[in-house]
Amino acid sequence: MDEKQQAGRGRLVLADDDILLREGIASLCQRAGFEVAGQAGDAGRLLTLVREQRPDLAIIDIRMPPTHTSEGLDAARTIRERHPQLGILVLSAFVEVEDALELLAGGRRVGYLLKSRVTDVEEFIETLDRILKGGSVVDPSLVHELVASHRRGDPLADLSAREREVLALMAEGRSNAGIARRLWVTEGTVEKHVRSIMGKLKLPEDTDDHRRVLAVVTFLEAR
Repeated sequence: MDEKQQAGRGRLVLADDDILLREGIASLCQRAGFEVAGQAGDAGRLLTLVREQRPDLAIIDIRMPPTHTSEGLDAARTIRERHPQLGILVLSAFVEVEDALELLAGGRRVGYLLKSRVTDVEEFIETLDRILKGGSVVDPSLVHELVASHRRGDPLADLSAREREVLALMAEGRSNAGIARRLWVTEGTVEKHVRSIMGKLKLPEDTDDHRRVLAVVTFLEAR
């Protein structure tokens, strides 16, 4: 990747009590051109960092001291209330549906990603870029798990198999062009699928990234 293209991607803070993981993420972010404005091992220190440093993005472990339950999610909620324009990426070791739903329903510039996804460096950096540009990102593992779940009254019951594939890729934050490349179809075909999905889910057609992710939130709410 060209160093000039990397420069000035944005300022971020990191919060995770696993110092090795935290340092690893900080290192790869710096190499990709992000400025790491600070690191925290607990939610209290994270909130202080955000207040003092005013970063563009916060990467937050969902479970931190002292109870290792929802400290990260609670901190993300507080940050969103106090700094609504700040991007938030929550990392989790496991698929936690209710936590993901609450986070994604909070608006734009937000993401939910499994920690295992960080090992794909290029995809991880693309995720940070999408959030900073105003998008919302859902971990594909979460989407795939939910798509495999069938319940009576599921609002996605009317979607075809191909539309479900398109929805899963939409949730990853991919553009219509990106989905077309992945599925080996034309961009026009993808656009037709997206219109159909929005119509079946009774969501207004819109090019806004968050509106696309609302399709996934609709599915989460049906669980």
